[in-house]
Amino acid sequence: MTDQPQPSASGAPDDDVVELASRLFEASRAGDEPTLKAYLEAGAPSSLANQAGDSLVMLAAYHGHAGVVRLLGDHGADVAAANDRGQTPLAGAVFKGYGDVVEALLELGADPDAGTPSAREAARMFGRQEMLARFDV
Repeated sequence: MTDQPQPSASGAPDDDVVELASRLFEASRAGDEPTLKAYLEAGAPSSLANQAGDSLVMLAAYHGHAGVVRLLGDHGADVAAANDRGQTPLAGAVFKGYGDVVEALLELGADPDAGTPSAREAARMFGRQEMLARFDV
């Protein structure tokens, strides 16, 4: 998986854009809320995604960072955006067993029935009964 933004119609992004995107992706993976908050408040896009369609929210959710998920959601990120394989951040959090991330995504409006497999289907597959119960609230 690469974290470089897709080139625009006019050509490849410049080095500064690639560097910024790399910092944002790494901060999301690492759970670095202060760095992300500073960039978001300076105008960085909260719904940035890499070439595989993995958004900042997807990376934060998959790596167990509920605070970063909330921060991105509070800055307008699409918390339900599926990647190129149809996977959603919520299904990723279910797969990894991150209950606090699941809760954050649900509070931000993520749909447990979106994606392939959906978060509900993933919870059934992996026997995550507590998450299934939360989806039915």
